[in-house]
Amino acid sequence: MLIDSMYPKSFASDNHAGVHPAILEAMAAANDGDAPAYGDDNWTSAFEEKIKEVFGPGADGFAMLNGAGANMVGLALMLGRYSAIICADSAHIATHEAGASERLLGVKLVTVPTQDGKLRPADIKSRLGGLGNPHESQPSVVSISQTTELGTTYSPAEIAALAETAHESGLRLHVDGARLANAAAYLDCDLKAITTDAGVDVFSFGGTKNGALAAEAVVVLDSSLAHAVPFLRRQSLQLASKMRFISAQLTALLTDDLWRRNAGHANAMAARLADGLADIPGVSLTHPVQSNAVFATLPLPVAEILRRRYLFHYWDEAARTVRWMTAFDTTPEHVDDFLDDIRKAAAM
Repeated sequence: MLIDSMYPKSFASDNHAGVHPAILEAMAAANDGDAPAYGDDNWTSAFEEKIKEVFGPGADGFAMLNGAGANMVGLALMLGRYSAIICADSAHIATHEAGASERLLGVKLVTVPTQDGKLRPADIKSRLGGLGNPHESQPSVVSISQTTELGTTYSPAEIAALAETAHESGLRLHVDGARLANAAAYLDCDLKAITTDAGVDVFSFGGTKNGALAAEAVVVLDSSLAHAVPFLRRQSLQLASKMRFISAQLTALLTDDLWRRNAGHANAMAARLADGLADIPGVSLTHPVQSNAVFATLPLPVAEILRRRYLFHYWDEAARTVRWMTAFDTTPEHVDDFLDDIRKAAAM
């Protein structure tokens, strides 16, 4: 039956998925007895060593509670009182963090309109005309999302070009890596290739969208900045007392490529969904599918029929655009059932 009061599977967000069994096991293992608080525990030490193993010996990792908080701490490391951040107009820090950058960091966001969510070197240069002018905020950081809010992915070469442009002008490069794993899985590269090797200064590594419960990290590659993280983390309300449970999750994700298996599966389910849309009249993709996000346009009556049974969001209701997200626990059967219901709704 097409219309049902129960939601069989959410396609609204990878945040709706549960916790991967291996991560639950890691948390259960960390639940054996007492341990020092605030990161002075063996699980956090193991996580910090794993960060160096994955991202290089110069990388310093710090466990955080959530993605927006990780962005605030990571960005705060590189900002002064009169700083500005250059980012795409669709960036998460500009659209979905309730003005946290402006409110909490006290800086200006200098946005650039993009068609695909991705900044280019020319976009950075276009926002540097006020450097040295005391009447204007001074760009200090370029921030990109990997993947972007539109599901598109930066290649290692594209990130390297942005880093070079930023550094030439005295700016640093920050990456919001809430879905960094999905990007690396799509690009078939390791995580280091799109961070350390590409010249990134600071980035977040997202676990929550990739099978964790509540686990993010800030990774600092510029050694001159790492000393400030413990203080900013505490000041930003991101210091967990029972940090061992966050650290254990992140270590599990980074062990034996669990991050890649989870993200790769989610990406494959998005590709399956996109491929299945090709023969449905009135439905078309609006952006290339390069991660676990599918953006499509479809008639609003069709979308409303589907929303009676499935959870998903309008991205731009006026343009008839919706966003469908897959996760590590999305199955081929979930996708195929959803496609069947899209076909039925489109035929009504």
